[in-house]
Amino acid sequence: MCKVFSHPKRLELINTLRENEMSAGELGERLGLAKANLSQHLAMMKERHILASRKEGNMVYYRIANSRLLQAFDILRAILFEHIRGDAALIDGIGGERTLKAGQL
Repeated sequence: MCKVFSHPKRLELINTLRENEMSAGELGERLGLAKANLSQHLAMMKERHILASRKEGNMVYYRIANSRLLQAFDILRAILFEHIRGDAALIDGIGGERTLKAGQL
């Protein structure tokens, strides 16, 4: 599952399917992905039971397989943002120290 969360387009895919199902064609247009690339992402996510699909005629529709996955996704995203903010604060702190040292000279 962590491999699913490690790619920005797969994260975008999860967010796009948060509210309702969509056809592969709609997903490709919305995400700006080529058919082959989208197909690889969808197959990988379906294989890991992140997505479920149904076929209607020649159209395949995808949806989040388990709504609890969205809770996990939101928690991991929040943790990731906390780390990013912490890293940014650390970098800002280092930059501030450099400015002080340069000003002291």
